[in-house]
Amino acid sequence: MRRHLNTLFVTAENAWLGKEGNAVVVRVGQETRLRVPLHMLEGIVCFGPVMVSPMLMGHCAEQGVRISFLTVHGRFLARVEGPVSGNVLLRRTQYRVADDPGEAAVLARAIVLAKIGNCRTVLLRAARDHAAGVERLRGAAAALAGIVKLLGQETDLERIRGLEGEAARTYFGVFDAMIRSEEEVLRFRGRSRRPPLDAVNALLSFVYTLLLHDVRSALEGVGLDPQVGFLHRDRPGRPSLALDLMEELRPVIADRLVLSLLNRRQVTGRDFSRRESGAVLLEDEGRRAVLVAYQERKKDELRHPFLGEKCTVGAIPHLQALLLARYLRGDIDAYPPFFSR
Repeated sequence: MRRHLNTLFVTAENAWLGKEGNAVVVRVGQETRLRVPLHMLEGIVCFGPVMVSPMLMGHCAEQGVRISFLTVHGRFLARVEGPVSGNVLLRRTQYRVADDPGEAAVLARAIVLAKIGNCRTVLLRAARDHAAGVERLRGAAAALAGIVKLLGQETDLERIRGLEGEAARTYFGVFDAMIRSEEEVLRFRGRSRRPPLDAVNALLSFVYTLLLHDVRSALEGVGLDPQVGFLHRDRPGRPSLALDLMEELRPVIADRLVLSLLNRRQVTGRDFSRRESGAVLLEDEGRRAVLVAYQERKKDELRHPFLGEKCTVGAIPHLQALLLARYLRGDIDAYPPFFSR
C-alpha cells in the first residue's frame, strides 16, 4: 500500500526555500525556520510571495515532489513538476471513455452516488450530535435518499449532472444547521464562490483548494490526466477529472473538517476579513489553524470500504485514483467510489 507522505505548506511572507543536501530548508530573512528531508514530502504548497531556488525546483522535479504556488488566500497560480509519467495507453483509454457519453455516464453516476451517500452520512451524524435542527437535517437526508433512487440506473449524463446539482442544493440548504457557533458572521446562507461572500464559504473554498491539490497529485501519480473528466465538462485550465474524484471525497474530508473547525471554535469570526468588493477572505492566523488541522486530519486512520485495509485519510485520494486507473485498464469490472461509514 502507498505510504502516506506529508505536504509542506509555506505561509510565511517572503520565505525562501532552498536545497541543503537532500533536505528542503525554509528561511525567513537570516532565520532558518524549518529543515525537512525531501523523501518525507509528496508536495510543497507556497502561499503568497515565497521564493524557491532553481536547485530545489530541479531536485523536486527529479524526485517527483510537486511545487504549487497559490495566492495568499489560496487561489491557484502555477505548478512546477517533472516530466509527465504514466502509461500512454491508460490516458488514451481515459480519453476514449470521456468521449463516450454512455461510458462516461457510468463513471459519473458512481461518483455522484458516492457523493450523495457521503453527504447523507454527514447530515445524519450531525443530526445525532445536535439538539437543534434535527428535523431539517433528517428531512434533507431523506430527500437525498430520494435522489439516490432517481439516479438508479440513470444513463443520461445530463440527467446525472442535474440530479447532482439538486442534491448539492439540498445539502447546502441545511448546512447552516450543522454549525453550532452563535456568531452571526459564521452563519451560512448558501454556497457562493469566486469570490466567497461569507466566512463559511471562504473556509469551504480554502479547504477545497487543499483537497483539490491532493487529488490532482494522486491522479498524476497513477498516470491519469487530471484535465479530462467524466462528470465535469472539459474547460481550458480546469482539472475536470480532479474535480470529479473530489466530489465523492468533499463531504468526508473537507466538509467534516470545516464543521469541526467551526464547532470547536478553532476558527472564529475574527479570522476573516471583508474586502470592498464584498469578498470575504480567511486571514493568516485562520489559514495556519486550517493547515495544521488539515494535516492532522490526513493522519487519521480508517478501513477502506472496498479494499478492506487500514489506511490514512490522506491516502484515500491515491487509493481512489489507483482504483480508477485499474478500472480503465480493465483490471476490475467497475469503479468502486469511496463510501464513508
